[in-house]
Amino acid sequence: MRRNLTCILLISILSGCAASKSSFSPKHRYSPSQLQKDFTIYQTLLEEFHPGLYWYTSRDSMDYYFNWGKQQLKDSLTEPAFKKILTYVTAKIDCGHTSVRSSKAWNKYRDTAKIKRLFPLSLKLWKDTAVVTANLNRNDSTLTPGIVITSINGKKLSAINDSLFQYISSDGYNQTHKYQTLSNQGYFGSLYSYIFGKSNEYEIGYLDSNQIAKAIEVPAYFPAKDTANRKGNRSFRPSIPHPSKKEIRQRAADFVRLLKIDTVTHTAMMDLSSFAKGYNLRQFFRNSFRTLQKHSIKHLIIDVRRNGGGSVGNSTYLSRYIADEPFKIADSLYAIKKGKKYQRYIKNQFWNKLFLFFFTKKKKDGYYHFGFFERHFFNPIKKNHYNGKVYVLSGGNSFSATTLFISTILPQKNVTVIGEETGGGAYGNTAWLIPYAKLPETGIQFRLPLFRLVINKETPKNGLGVQPEIYTPPTVQAVKNGVDYKLKKALELINKDRQENKE
Repeated sequence: MRRNLTCILLISILSGCAASKSSFSPKHRYSPSQLQKDFTIYQTLLEEFHPGLYWYTSRDSMDYYFNWGKQQLKDSLTEPAFKKILTYVTAKIDCGHTSVRSSKAWNKYRDTAKIKRLFPLSLKLWKDTAVVTANLNRNDSTLTPGIVITSINGKKLSAINDSLFQYISSDGYNQTHKYQTLSNQGYFGSLYSYIFGKSNEYEIGYLDSNQIAKAIEVPAYFPAKDTANRKGNRSFRPSIPHPSKKEIRQRAADFVRLLKIDTVTHTAMMDLSSFAKGYNLRQFFRNSFRTLQKHSIKHLIIDVRRNGGGSVGNSTYLSRYIADEPFKIADSLYAIKKGKKYQRYIKNQFWNKLFLFFFTKKKKDGYYHFGFFERHFFNPIKKNHYNGKVYVLSGGNSFSATTLFISTILPQKNVTVIGEETGGGAYGNTAWLIPYAKLPETGIQFRLPLFRLVINKETPKNGLGVQPEIYTPPTVQAVKNGVDYKLKKALELINKDRQENKE
């Protein structure tokens, strides 16, 4: 009898689990009451915990956008439709560290769902210009890299960009970051489809080689058809041995940090795409600057154009090898409130509260200050300290801790920043502790920064990024020819310096 009951109970549990796993439907619609509950929690958490909610957007304006969001919840909505509303409102905060992501259930569904069609073009965008960088329809001989796109489905690119910008979070009023985000591989097509919907065909307006305006109908990219064609045309290929785990780890590390040296010209290039933990960056920096010293490298290019930030400890450690005097990374660093309402929806809130309790102190302004970083000066590292000329390549993807690194070394005479303004705010940002908050009804999550960091209070609070000393914008010809125009400018400066010093 007991054995039978155990079997029945086990079957019930397993069938219940199977039912719960299979019960998710991307077409499921949440009731207005569920959506309103989630929106109320979302708004309250932002108002109680976000230290930069009214930094660049006035309270009246944010109240307007919150009320607008509530007005959209009168009918039932799917998760993507609700997320679209939250993303629009969140972007109005003008905080690049505050963003919305889908629920875990939706992400799992998306990972397993077959992609039926995609917007076929990848674009490089900047003010008043959009250029093809890749075309998924490989047989298309018209819209090739370097072709300027003027419209999609009768809508001008400038108007499309204005619409897409409404859903991209950035620090302050930074436009470079938004253009660069849209230029990141596949992002434009993904966001365009999300906002305007998918089509089987697109009418693309473009300029031909004679700069004559034309239009062409192009099909969406259908992965299933392309895969079938590839299988049908597959020729014999020799088997390639799979890389070992060690080789895979090394390739991943090289993608994040890599040092290349030319001992003939005494030039080196350090490629850094992240300051995140887990890549053994401190050892990499120690080994790198030891190698630079050994080979008497006089010119160092540091490429942080793809670097979205990460650990402030790692970015500060790199700064110490270049900085010629002690420096602070923040004039002020504080949280606004130890809120209680709805705090159970913030992940790791117990540890966040412990951090605030042990490392912050409430001051007369009512804020909880992280005094160590407000007072502490970091000293340059003496052993293998780099005193040669440094050329930093920056752009719209240079964000967060990368902005701190550039801000620290920018004033030095031996440092030249080349490229475009950083995506991260020059005045400061809201970051440091950035837990996710999970909305209970839909499972949608959003990033909730807990600290406001002012890098340098003397810097104008104009909502812009760190400006390069040598502005090097993209050009149509450079994109067409695949020229790295920022790196080219750095090499030109190095060659000029070598000639002047007769190296």
